[in-house]
Amino acid sequence: MAAGTSNYWEDLRKQARQLENELDLKLVSFSKLCTSYSHSNARDGRRDSSDTTPLLNGSSQDRMFETMAVEIEQLLARLTGVNDKMAEYTNSAGVPSLNAALMHTLQRHRDILQDYTHEFHKTKANFLAIRERENLMGSVRKDIESYKSGSGVNNRRTELFLKEHDHLRNSDRLIEETISIAMATKENMTSQRGMLKSIQSRMNTLANRFPAVNSLIQRINLRKRRDSLILGGVVGVCTILLLLYAFH
Repeated sequence: MAAGTSNYWEDLRKQARQLENELDLKLVSFSKLCTSYSHSNARDGRRDSSDTTPLLNGSSQDRMFETMAVEIEQLLARLTGVNDKMAEYTNSAGVPSLNAALMHTLQRHRDILQDYTHEFHKTKANFLAIRERENLMGSVRKDIESYKSGSGVNNRRTELFLKEHDHLRNSDRLIEETISIAMATKENMTSQRGMLKSIQSRMNTLANRFPAVNSLIQRINLRKRRDSLILGGVVGVCTILLLLYAFH
């Protein structure tokens, strides 16, 4: 019986590791697809609107995205099911000495599942945001090209529209870079703020010590002044006595 339950646990672990490896490969490919989608659409935006190749490439990448997303969701669901079975096994295990080790293994697989799920949703959201932005930019360019080919006049205005469109794309990229720089600057300012607080604390400590130091210095000055007066008085008396002795 023990051997049977042990084999069952090892079989679940084997299934979990296999699904995790498949998910890892799928997520890497999924991330590369999103990156290539952004770059290919950026290149396609500079091509002539009469070229149908970008449309084919975009639609094929969209289909590939949908297919890979479904496959990853299925793998995540299967891995979740395996983790649930492992949890049921740990709850029904009758050997307390092994429970800690089983729970540790289960928690590790749960963490991996959580990381893969988070990475998938993040990559999917980025892809959808890029696709929405590229569709919007493509629609603007299409309207501009349609206006240019339909009117045959106001070429100067059309060129200005195209330049403004390119300017907007460049501004979008610059804004992203500026945000990154601002975040780094914020971190540096936070660090400097901590240093200034430390310096201010030290200055307050020194300021609190100054009254005692000033009091000590004043007492020393008073004693020096008193000693000077006494010494001056002695010298004066001696001088007067010498004068009186000299004239007598």
